[in-house]
Parts: sequence; C-alpha cells; structure tokens
Amino acid sequence: MGVMNKLRENTGVILWILVISFGIIWVLQDSGAFDVVGRTGDTIAEVNGDPISYQEYVRAIEAQMQAYQQQTGESPTPQMSDLIREQVFNALVEDRLRQQAMERLGITVTDDEVVQMVLGDNPHPIIKAYFGDENGNVNRALLQNFIDNPAAREDWIRLEEFLRAERARQKLEQLLLATVRVSDQEVEETYRRRTLRADARYVALRYAEVPDDSVSVTESDLRRYYNQHREDFKRNRTYRVAYVTLPKNPTAEDTLQVLEELTHLKERFAQAENDSLFLARYASERPFTDAFFRRDELDPALGDVIFDDPQPGKVVGPVIAGGLAHLIKIRAVRPASETVIRARHILIRAPEDDPEARRQARQEALALKRQLEQGADFATLAREHSDDPGSARRGGDLGWFGRGRMVEPFEKAAFSAPIGRVVGPVATRFGYHLIEVTGRSNLEVQIADLAMRLTPSLATLNRIQERMEDLAYFAEDSGDFEGEAQRMGLQVQEMRIEEGQQFLPGIGQSRAILNFLADADEGDISQVIELDDRFIVLQLVEVTPEGYRSFEEVRNEIRPRVLLEKKKEVQVARLRQALQQHGFEGLAEALGTTVQTVTQLSYNQTLIPGLGREPRFIGTVFGLQEGETSDVVAGENAAFVVQLTRLYEPPPLSAQMREQIRQQLLSQRRQQVLAQWLAALREQADIKDYRRRFEL
Repeated sequence: MGVMNKLRENTGVILWILVISFGIIWVLQDSGAFDVVGRTGDTIAEVNGDPISYQEYVRAIEAQMQAYQQQTGESPTPQMSDLIREQVFNALVEDRLRQQAMERLGITVTDDEVVQMVLGDNPHPIIKAYFGDENGNVNRALLQNFIDNPAAREDWIRLEEFLRAERARQKLEQLLLATVRVSDQEVEETYRRRTLRADARYVALRYAEVPDDSVSVTESDLRRYYNQHREDFKRNRTYRVAYVTLPKNPTAEDTLQVLEELTHLKERFAQAENDSLFLARYASERPFTDAFFRRDELDPALGDVIFDDPQPGKVVGPVIAGGLAHLIKIRAVRPASETVIRARHILIRAPEDDPEARRQARQEALALKRQLEQGADFATLAREHSDDPGSARRGGDLGWFGRGRMVEPFEKAAFSAPIGRVVGPVATRFGYHLIEVTGRSNLEVQIADLAMRLTPSLATLNRIQERMEDLAYFAEDSGDFEGEAQRMGLQVQEMRIEEGQQFLPGIGQSRAILNFLADADEGDISQVIELDDRFIVLQLVEVTPEGYRSFEEVRNEIRPRVLLEKKKEVQVARLRQALQQHGFEGLAEALGTTVQTVTQLSYNQTLIPGLGREPRFIGTVFGLQEGETSDVVAGENAAFVVQLTRLYEPPPLSAQMREQIRQQLLSQRRQQVLAQWLAALREQADIKDYRRRFEL
C-alpha cells in the first residue's frame, strides 16, 4: 500500500511530466482513457469509421481540467474550458490516425520490449519518475514490490499499456524520420545566414510622399484589381449574428461583502506575526514581497492611504484600487534614495521651430499666471486652457513622479519649486508650462498587501443569467429579438463569423457559439451561453454561402490598395529614370533627397532604418557583390536602390558549432516532417464530428 500511496500522492506531478515529455495523447491514456476502450455508447466522433466514445472524450477532458487546476491553482474559465475541449478532441482524433497508421504499417511491440522499458539498463522516464530515488536512479526494490503486489495489478496493466503505446509511437517516429538528413552544405549555409553582416548605402522614395490627388484611380482600375486578386476576397460560409451580452460585474452588495470580510480580518492581520503566511492563507491576489516602494510606485489610491501617516505595524484600508480590494499592513518605513513629487501643470503648446507661435504661447501662459496670482482656480484653468488633454481632464494633475520621468527643463523647475507656488512659464520642446508642486515625499515603505478580487456572487450571476434567459425566451416567443432586447434595455450588436473561425471578435474562443451556428437556421435564437466575463444570447440573422465577396462589397477596401500601386509606379519610374541618367552617385541629388546608410545588417533584421519593414531590402543587399549596385526595387513602403559597401565574412565554422547547428536543424526538420505527415493524414481522413449533438 505504501507504493500505491506514493503513486496517488504524485499523480499531479506525474501528470505534468507526461504533458511536457510525451504530449497530450499519453496524458489521455494515463488519465483513464484505457478504461473505456471497447465500451459501447454514444459516439462523439468517427475517424475513418473508428468511433471515439463520449465517455472517452469526457474522461480525457476531466483529466485535462484537473491538470489545469493543479498547475494554476484555479478552475478553468468557461472559454478556457472550450479551448481544453478543442485540444482534447484534436488529440483523440490524431491518436486514432496514428493507431490506424501503425496498423497499416504492421508496427507491433513485443513483451520483451516492454520488459526492457521497465527493467532494462535504460528504463523509460516514467519508471524513473514513479520509482526513482533521491539520486535519480530507479529503486529496483520498490519497482519489484509494485510488480509483485496483487493489489497493484490494475495499475500495472495500465502502466504496461502506456509503455506499449509509447514504444509503438517511438517506432512509428523512427520509421517516419529515418530519411531525415541534414547535409554539411545546409549547416554551412545556415551558419553563414546567421553570422553574415553587411554595410550598405541606399536611396529611397517613399510611396507616402506622393500626394493622393496627384494620382488618378478609375473605376476600371478598381475592377481590374478585383479581377486580378479575386482569390484575396474568397470567403467561407459566413454567419451574420445579432447578439446581446451582459457582463459579470459585481453589485454594490458583492463589493460591500468583500470589504466587510477584509474589515473583519483587520485586527487579525495587525496581530499576525508571519505576514507571508497570512497572505497565503487568505489567498491574496498580491503575493508577499519584502521590497520597498516609493509613493510614485504605488497605485494613487493606495499611496494616499499608506503615506497619509506611514507608521510601522499600522493596517490601513480596506481600499479599492486596480479592480481589487486591499487591506494593507505597513511593515517598515525608511528614507527613500530619492525624493518624489506630485505636480500639476498647464501647457500652452507651441513647436520649437515656430518663433511666432512660441512668443504667443509664452504671452498666453503669462496671462494665465496673472489670473492664478489673483486667485483663479488652477484646476479650472487647466481644464479650459491646457493643451495636454490627458492631464487637463484631471485639472492638470500629473500624479507622483521621480527624476527622469519628465523633460529636463520641466524636471529642474518642478523639483526646485516650493509646494503650492506656481512657477513658470517653463519652456520645453512642447511649449510653455505653468507648474504647481502639490506634494513631496522622501520616504519608502515595505508593505503586506492582502488583496481580494471584486467578483460577482453566485446570486448575482444567477440574476444576470436569468435576465438573459428571459430575453431568449420572450424573443423566441415573439420572434422579435431586437425588439425584446430594447424592451429590456439591452443593446443589440452585430458581428460576422466565418465557418471554422476559432476566435470571435471581442469574444475569443467559444465552442458553444460555433455549435449553435452549425445547426441553426436563419432567425434561430441561442440559449444563454456563458463566457469568461459575460453571458451572451445570439440570433442567427443571415447565412451567406461560401464564395467570393462581391466587387461592391470590397470597393472601399480595394481603393487604397490601387492607390498604393499607382504611387508605387510613380516612385519606381522616377527612381529608374534618375538612376539611368545620373547613376548611383548622382541619384540622391537629382531626386532632392539624401543617401542613407545601414551598418551591420543581418539576414534576420526585420526593420530597416528610414524604411521600416522591408524584407526585399535584406534579400537585395545579400544578393549583391561588394561594391555592386542594385536595380530599382519596389519594396513594401518605398522604392529604393541599394549599394553593398562592405561584406563581413563570418569566422570559420568550428566543429562544435557545426554539430550544434546540425542538431538544431535536424530537430526542426523532424518536427516539420511529423507535423506535415499528421496534417496529410487528417486531410485524407474521413472525420465525422458529432460534438454538437451533446451539450458540453
């Protein structure tokens, strides 16, 4: 029984070892999927006529749900549950495909092979995981006791089946990967691509520099583009859906309940000797840390209550900040390494290169300062006159900040100003500022933050769901989804969903929504579907069959593409003509632009200074000989001509690096072969999905 206890106690650990080491299929087998093999019952899918039972599917889902909870400490959300179900379904389908392939190829596993995986010199990792000692070796006595124990027979059979399946998988992969090779030339080419560097010069004309009104886009241009790129506008079967959602927001009563719970814990928290243990015991959303925080490093609401009278041992709160309710113990207080301040400002914006605008801005700032000196309210003037919209809405308040956060002239003036006195106008590159420092702090605190999430109670969730159920019922009864929603004060929204679309705009992944659409007719209304943060009810308004979007439908989408093509033609022609007449050395002057340089350019560089993302630039540079100049290249953002000025050849390839690259390429290629083989099996298979028949 000691062995069995060891197995049971380590189930979670072993489960995740299997997830990481052997993949989801083997987790399904270890989770109890073998128990249902051969059972009859409802079929949730068929793979080339081979059924997957509902019971097998559910057990596999339960195993993955438990694994998720053990790993995260939380139950899966509704949408995460959807994702797990999808992953499990795909894993079971792929498992059937592998089994069928192994049968066709005649792959079998002998008893001797299984014995070697258990008792051989190099046992399977799962044997080491279950029966390992502190040195990482197999405890042979413990293993033999397990094998000989009649009470463990069922577990041994399950383990043996797992090992047999694992060995069969290894044989299949060895067969598939037997021809995968990496040549010396491929290793050298990969090394060269990774290490080769280049310097280059280029002249470019950006397409955006061509004014829109300088090029003409006709109706025939639009139709020609549509006909030439019709495949770009191909669509799957599409559903137009009207829907209503209600968020799972906590009520005032829910929030009050959390605050009361924290208030009840306040005295106990103050007396607690081990703050870390206290936070863990009450499942704080903020883990314990012994770090110190300045005023500017805390949420303003927390900073206000903590720094109002920061005394060690004091417990403040509860206070709501950042979507959480906080009860905070001040553990220690000490002088900060730097002072932080709180300030507000009024900005009169003016560009640095416009002397007249700068003069007017300064005069306006001086006029506002005179009003402040005569008793005007700073916050009111900031809201009315400041050109910093973010702070203006808060009466000019910038919050707490330390040195290095603001531009130098502003920082110098603010940190030298006394509290409550308006200073300025202070000139910066943005314009002129009037600044008032409203607070200064030179302390930092160490805190323990008992934070609880503000979540809706079960009663609140039930009320929200019942309201949505009323909508679904009355809309179904009257046939007027939008009218019933309006009567209940609910907003109707619309979205389009393509068949096979996994992630829905603004919603995420929801198998329940896709199941509804798969069987629904136009006008049908769904039941209430629970998502992570809301409930949703949908009506299928329209179904558009697979085909091509019409020209009229995509006209506005096509126009900017055609406009870009026209601008591209203009810039390419200008650049080509100038290159032919003046060569590369006279090209920039002829076009009224400058020669740009790039240094230490590599194959994997994604952004080119001055051009942005230009994959063709990289290819062009490394396709040139040193000193050679390219022809005109039409890139994504600009047309350009580039000259390779220097090529930095990599150092010789060492034997160690050669082997490292070879193994990397081999691993990548093996993964690609397995993925492509499995994708091909799936493409050719007859897979029938009956999940929508079941409410999961």
